[in-house]
Amino acid sequence: MILGTMLNTWFNAELVGTDIFLNRYYVSKRSTLSGLKRRWVIYKGKTEASSVPAEWHSWLHYTTEAPLSEKAANSQSWQQEHQPNLSGTTEAYLPQGHEYLGGRRAPATGDYQSWSPDN
Repeated sequence: MILGTMLNTWFNAELVGTDIFLNRYYVSKRSTLSGLKRRWVIYKGKTEASSVPAEWHSWLHYTTEAPLSEKAANSQSWQQEHQPNLSGTTEAYLPQGHEYLGGRRAPATGDYQSWSPDN
């Protein structure tokens, strides 16, 4: 964490809560010129925006006045568990046949015909 952010948080913010990833969410004690209080998150570990769960994302972006309840954080049977965005990392998804995997793509089937305005 940057020293300036840490000092600003200590003196000018109130802790609102934490999420399942132990990220901490703060709101400023004073309003800005727009009348809204500034909201921010201090990440546990690596600073990665995709590690903010939906119930806190809505609060950070002023969609809701209060963070969603713990009931909202409990997932339904059809929901997948939250996963961070791995794009640009070594764990990023690569399709079968990608050059980085050393594979080869299956040959084209030849069933494609391009459109032409004359047809």
